Amino acid sequence: MASSSRPGPANRDVLMALSAGAIVLLVVHTLGRFYYTPLLPYLVDDGLLDPQQAASLATWNYLGYLMGAMLAIRWHRIDHIRFLLPLSLAVHVLTTLLQTQVEQVAVLDAVRWLNGVANGVVFVQAPALILEWLVLRNRASMSGLVYLGVGIGLLMSSALVSYSADWLSGPERWWPALVLSIPLCWWGWRRLSRLDVPVRPQKADGTAIAEGKSPLFDRASMPLFLSYLGAGLGYILPMTFLPLLARMQLAEGDWLVDGSWLIVALATIPSAYIWNHLGGRIGDLPAIRINFVVQLVGVLAAVLWPGPVGIVLCGMLVGGTFLGTVLLTQRIARALHPHQGPRLSAAMVALYAFSQMAGPWLVKQWLDFGGTLESAFWIGVGALVWGLVFACLVPRPEAWHRRAA
Repeated sequence: MASSSRPGPANRDVLMALSAGAIVLLVVHTLGRFYYTPLLPYLVDDGLLDPQQAASLATWNYLGYLMGAMLAIRWHRIDHIRFLLPLSLAVHVLTTLLQTQVEQVAVLDAVRWLNGVANGVVFVQAPALILEWLVLRNRASMSGLVYLGVGIGLLMSSALVSYSADWLSGPERWWPALVLSIPLCWWGWRRLSRLDVPVRPQKADGTAIAEGKSPLFDRASMPLFLSYLGAGLGYILPMTFLPLLARMQLAEGDWLVDGSWLIVALATIPSAYIWNHLGGRIGDLPAIRINFVVQLVGVLAAVLWPGPVGIVLCGMLVGGTFLGTVLLTQRIARALHPHQGPRLSAAMVALYAFSQMAGPWLVKQWLDFGGTLESAFWIGVGALVWGLVFACLVPRPEAWHRRAA
């Protein structure tokens, strides 16, 4: 990758950019998507949803996430990002407001779908904008830290749901997410809008780089895409159903009913830093293979040791790895196709979203056929084995470019 002639940014500028990205990911991905996970047992107890409707509602949200990522593939330039990113943050706020009012499941499906569209756009475009800004300033190795917001948001979502559980019910349970989303969206976009990134990718001498000349899918990137497909399906089952699994396996009042999501959240907080650092030390490819092994052990624990041991291990190991999968895969993909930029990021997220959408749908089909939630976790085990196999087939980017030269 050509180095830029731009002066390096001050540490405070880098911190502000990463903080703004972390904040908007916290909003859309945890107060939007994953707030639903610790909330789910309460919504079932309130009579708002049954388990099948809960799985369907999650699928609609993931379908929206897929469609949002596909929008970001089509509108991937910096000028597109500057329009779509604030619009999507506004849609998140509006749909979260609607969730505080709506009880009809069919309407909730539509609202969660639209919330997912906004999530997909922001989850692609905010990190992509920051990565392009960092690349121009030779600080790309810090890009993974933007995902710290997701870890902090998971802990925040767990606390908000638990602390408000006794005095809110039904749709009202979404109010804490809305109250926090409004100021955080405003602050995050205000900072991101100040990032100086050219509309078209540039070389070090300031000349424009032609976009889209190399294919996104080739012999180097296809194993990575297939690996990411398995990662999305593998992690989404515990990240959607772990608190409900705890509710089904444990005695009423057991601390793990609420605490399972707290374990996930606590494990997630340092994970972006750990995997970002490990990838920098040993290389992103070896790190992603280790990541898959650890995550696989976590999902296996839920099916081999049902009860407290399996729930704790699953929460710790999956919570501590899934963000690493995202940031390492994004960096490997960009190293294989250096000038694809946000378009490449959008394609990866779209694929990830498709596999995440398939997860709750497969669980719903399994439950409809009389299967159990515990046995449905074997779907995640198989998906992660798939992902690990293909992660081992991805070539080193430098070796691939030498061969292609």
